[in-house]
Amino acid sequence: MAYQFEKHYTREEARTLLPQIRQWLARLGQLRKDLDRFDKRMAGLLGNDIGGDTVNQWIRALAEMQEVLAEFQRRQIFIKDVERGLIDFPAIIGGREVFLCWESDEEDVEFWHDLESGYGGRERL
Repeated sequence: MAYQFEKHYTREEARTLLPQIRQWLARLGQLRKDLDRFDKRMAGLLGNDIGGDTVNQWIRALAEMQEVLAEFQRRQIFIKDVERGLIDFPAIIGGREVFLCWESDEEDVEFWHDLESGYGGRERL
């Protein structure tokens, strides 16, 4: 059977990654706040010379955000909503390709949904 994704996670594999994913999501949240702050600062400087430190900080924050997002991409883990910390892990359940679904306020990986239904179709494992 041909599957859409190369990597499929067991519940245990997804569970093992949660501490790291929590760190990455926290970092992404902080970087987004930093970028907002830099954007406001640069908007106030437009028309003046906007080079220098603020632009360099903005570029570094963007680059770091890209690095964190690449960690998810490399592992074929999908961020569905950064603010909520909504994550999908490709998995196989009953021979079907599905997503294990986790949200950052949840203690454990306890839900799944098929590829089409999304969050609204979540079912308990």
